[in-house]
Amino acid sequence: MTQFIKTVVIILCIPFLLPGRTVAQSTFLPQGSKFDHFLERLEILQQTDEDLNITTCKPISRKLAVHVAHISDSLYHWYPYDDIDHLSAVDRANLSSLMANNIEWVTTSRDSFMSKHPWFNTFYKTKANFYEVEDKDFFLAVDPVIQGVEGHETGNKQSVFLNSKGITLRGMIAGKFGFSAYLTDNQERGPSWFQQRVTASGFNGVPGAGYYKSFHTTGFDYYDNRASIYFNTWKYFDWQFGYDKNFIGDGYRSLILSDYSAPYLFLKFNTRIWKLNYQTIYMELVSQHPTGMDYQYPKKYAVMHHLNVNATPWLTLGLFQNVTFSRANHFDFSYLNPVIFLIAAQQENGSPDKSNAGLDWKINIGHAAQFYGQLLFDEFILHQIIHYGNGYWANKQGLQLGFKWINMFDVKNLDLQLETNIVRPFTYQHDDTVDNFSNYNQPLAHPLGANFYEFIGILRYQPAYKWNFEGKAIFYRQGLDSAGENFGSNIFENYTTRPRDYGFQIGSGIPANCINVSGLASWQWKENVFLEVSAQYRNYMVHDPTHTYHSSSSTLLSAGVRINIFRRQYDY
Repeated sequence: MTQFIKTVVIILCIPFLLPGRTVAQSTFLPQGSKFDHFLERLEILQQTDEDLNITTCKPISRKLAVHVAHISDSLYHWYPYDDIDHLSAVDRANLSSLMANNIEWVTTSRDSFMSKHPWFNTFYKTKANFYEVEDKDFFLAVDPVIQGVEGHETGNKQSVFLNSKGITLRGMIAGKFGFSAYLTDNQERGPSWFQQRVTASGFNGVPGAGYYKSFHTTGFDYYDNRASIYFNTWKYFDWQFGYDKNFIGDGYRSLILSDYSAPYLFLKFNTRIWKLNYQTIYMELVSQHPTGMDYQYPKKYAVMHHLNVNATPWLTLGLFQNVTFSRANHFDFSYLNPVIFLIAAQQENGSPDKSNAGLDWKINIGHAAQFYGQLLFDEFILHQIIHYGNGYWANKQGLQLGFKWINMFDVKNLDLQLETNIVRPFTYQHDDTVDNFSNYNQPLAHPLGANFYEFIGILRYQPAYKWNFEGKAIFYRQGLDSAGENFGSNIFENYTTRPRDYGFQIGSGIPANCINVSGLASWQWKENVFLEVSAQYRNYMVHDPTHTYHSSSSTLLSAGVRINIFRRQYDY
């Protein structure tokens, strides 16, 4: 047992030594939940209660999600003609589905969530859960996890496929502990650009999963297993200890912390009181390492603090800091400080570690739109920022700007999202190859790393509860390393290997342009059972130093079924 785990165990014991009452803690909605976007819609539509602001930190608590559903349901019944309420028939069906899928927290009648014809009077007693137990001191929900996708990529003689099977469960014991698990075995042969990421330079892994073994020569066999325990101290303090992922932000991407990398061990506590939400995550990560062999992978650690405040019913402001550090397989106790002043602790250690800080915000307008964004500072040297045009290498910042428009042109459930992400060269890099902002050879923030700008457009339409359509277009330009020189896009490089100090702009190095366009049609046959078809086109063009363009284009067509699992994305 590492010192990090010993430290976590000690911290977990502290709530039981304090006065007060430990009560049941909610589990969380799974990654890629179908309710994530719906809750964002409610946040924009109603914006009348601070409790509706729950979507910035993901995954989202099931308890809070049902609380929002109850608020929305109450508003619908009491104020059906009020301007603040724009719930369509589809929204009403989504609201009912949200409560059915989180039935342990529903305080109103559950009759509509019960199945008319359960299997053998044992399975699917409720519409959402395969097997469910609810007793005085025990709740358990168990569901199968299945995904089968078959596809064809132009120029690729081998088929593209993904086969996933497993189980997911959640529950509570004696009104004190919550628990969850997600256990899957997967075989995947993704499109060509996905395969290149998995095997790049021998220092990579399956995006989002990490460790893998070969499957049928060009495929990959891997597990995606996650589990957590949860409890609540007093009324306002929630704790989670688990092996999973986290996401901080209101956009499609995050420059703070995303769920792109492999799962990791962490302890998270969240304080939610008045108009404040404060979250701290202590993480044990896997350092950069060569793949293809079995040995004890090196560890590193990170601490993330995020504070947001509902300044007004329509404005939320946030502040974050994080630090990534490596010790000889032990945790640095100076970073246990739960207050959001990691920079001071880092300086007292001699500033050897990687730290970031910044702001995030979202502004709801007219019950129909939202502006959101993030501003990341990896370095802040004021006189170099003032002379920004010099292209100083340590001007390491990132910016996200986004816009959401729901019920566009008064068409119910037609939603538009526009987003741009800009990250300067050398952001997330460090002066060694360990303390960069990564986990298991994968970025912890944006999938592209750094030295890029990106534009994203997403159009979603749900004309009926069972039908979902999505169109997505992504364009990005990134500067790649040239002739072995570090131009700041690869976050695993040591920034001391840069060729100079000035003259770095976004796209410095070898410029690469990518267009990635996709369309999806999804039909929910039964609750959480989706039949889907999709099409995707990707063009990737590199302009090398000889002024020659190298272009690769491919089209991917696929169809599949998924049950209780998020949809795999190849959007980079």
